[in-house]
Amino acid sequence: MTAQAGTGRTNQKQRTRTAILAAARELIGTGAEVTMPAIARAALVSEATAYRYFPDLPSLISEALAGVWPPPAEALAPVADSTDPVERIAFACEFLLRGILARQGSVRAMIAATITRPETVPTRPGIRFGLIDHALLPLEDTLGATDPDAFAQLKRDLAVVVSAEALFTLTDLCGLAPEEAVTSAVRTATTLTRAAAARSLT
Repeated sequence: MTAQAGTGRTNQKQRTRTAILAAARELIGTGAEVTMPAIARAALVSEATAYRYFPDLPSLISEALAGVWPPPAEALAPVADSTDPVERIAFACEFLLRGILARQGSVRAMIAATITRPETVPTRPGIRFGLIDHALLPLEDTLGATDPDAFAQLKRDLAVVVSAEALFTLTDLCGLAPEEAVTSAVRTATTLTRAAAARSLT
């Protein structure tokens, strides 16, 4: 094989990979159901080809979402000057859940895949943890210093509420409209945070 032919093959592989990722991002952006066959069709490749480039749907979704979610400090910029952890966690919760609603097809696909194949869990972005940590910065020198176990428990409690799983429980099982679901989750997150912040003052 000549060097030129080798370069051509490499370029073609890169174009195919780029096309698959672009198709995934476009499908994710619609909020519709995200599947490997649908992505392959949009990329004009076979499903087998898509799997040659990405071993499973979670790894493809994870790479397609890279850079889509802003870092926590940027996401929480509107409340950057606030020292109120309740206000900050309310903003973080709403920011995350509205982002999930906009991309819920991919989020549902990721959750489904990682439930049936737990070994793929590390491919999930885990956006909530960075947002929660950043939102609770005002409590680091109070509750975090006086009762680190309670601070850690608060973060775990919030990880349950500030999540796609909580959102889909409220919409799918409790029958709430998306707006009602977001409001309910934000209320729970702020209640947990307010109670923990109050303990840090006693």
